[in-house]
Amino acid sequence: MPKKKSSFLDQASHKLTFWIGTPQSIIAHTAFFIGIFILILFGMPTDKVLLILTTAVSLEAIYLAIFIQMTVNRTTTSLAGVEKDIGDIQEDVDSLEVNFKGISNDYVEDDAEEDDVVNALKDIEKRLANLQDDIGVLKKKGLF
Repeated sequence: MPKKKSSFLDQASHKLTFWIGTPQSIIAHTAFFIGIFILILFGMPTDKVLLILTTAVSLEAIYLAIFIQMTVNRTTTSLAGVEKDIGDIQEDVDSLEVNFKGISNDYVEDDAEEDDVVNALKDIEKRLANLQDDIGVLKKKGLF
């Protein structure tokens, strides 16, 4: 299945949201805030400087909230796909467990000298049960 091509806005929001979480972002924001307050030293009235700063910070907060929500939406869509895949794996594990139980029981009934095979099948059965338990834990944690 081919991947859906992202729009320019999706790509830009992804890059910007990623960049916001970097040390370069902290440096750029710090430089911006220092630059705004330096305007006072050049004779700009404090009330105008604070108005500019407040407006800029408010606009940035609005856009960051939008970009973060876009990221949450992308992540939710991605997790829905993972949930479906894990559900399919769960069904396969259930089927394998039933098959291995049947095979294991057949060997136990047929001949006692097949202990090595029986033990291997029981080990596989135990591992499948552990996988089911792990999937159950993931479901309880809400990871899918």
